[in-house]
Amino acid sequence: MALGNLYFLHESLKNTYQFDFKAKKYKKVTGKEIYSETLESTPMLEKEKFPQDYFPECKWSRKGFIRTRWSVTDCAFDLVNIHLFHDASNLIAWETSPSVYSGTRQKALTYVLDRITDQRYEKVPHFLFGDFNFRLDSKGVIESLCASATMQTIRAADTNQINKLIFRESKNDRKVVLQLEKKLFDYFNQDVFRQNNGVELLEFDRELSVFKDKLGEQEISFPPSYPYSEDSNQGKQYMNTRCPSWCDRILLSHSARDLIHKAENDEKSVIYDNIGPNVCMGDHKPVFLFFRIAAGAGKPNRHMRNCCVVQ
Repeated sequence: MALGNLYFLHESLKNTYQFDFKAKKYKKVTGKEIYSETLESTPMLEKEKFPQDYFPECKWSRKGFIRTRWSVTDCAFDLVNIHLFHDASNLIAWETSPSVYSGTRQKALTYVLDRITDQRYEKVPHFLFGDFNFRLDSKGVIESLCASATMQTIRAADTNQINKLIFRESKNDRKVVLQLEKKLFDYFNQDVFRQNNGVELLEFDRELSVFKDKLGEQEISFPPSYPYSEDSNQGKQYMNTRCPSWCDRILLSHSARDLIHKAENDEKSVIYDNIGPNVCMGDHKPVFLFFRIAAGAGKPNRHMRNCCVVQ
């Protein structure tokens, strides 16, 4: 499924409340609650799909967001699970920088931010997480990876449309470096995406920069999260379908970053990483953000309470 949440609260948390969006008030969390049908009408969350015209190539889309609001020891915040639009074609993504798909995701994320900060409810810090489908700037990445290669274009006989691009080294017996099709990204050396967690390619990870005045992120220190092989014996191997990218992210409003407790001389007080780096987890590697809420965060009497753990 595109959107789905499981929230587990430690039994030591006594003052935990969830917001009722219809009644516009918090309700104490007790026992176990399951919402699995007619989520759009469930008052304890907001679920919306994006307007159809945002991605007309897809006749029926599950893309959208789910928002829940919580109060933990009087600290209120939103948790927003999000799923943005993918790149339908590697060839189209390669044509322009930024790609047309990047523009669609920007429009969709703007829609979400407008909805969760509008005048219907009090504004609170928010954490956005899920498959943002952020992609590396395809044109820039290919120009970098294939800087010394020559490009061969293969077109369809009936339409003259580009079907395939082949990049070959100018020397070295014209070795094929990259083959690109609508759903093929076959680069000869996947290690470039794994070495040093692929950080040299982060310069092409530009989609979040448009929102730097509204959203932030902890430093990325894990390899691109997609598209991993679904072969159970190939936990670190990427599929040759898309350019590996950091699709799965956890983003924070600037007010949410203020909630995070950062201990002095403790580099592990905040951890942003992936799960199952060496084993098959499906085509996406899940990511997590571990931190402690600063004592008294979100309240006028800050630094007066013990902090709690959110993971």
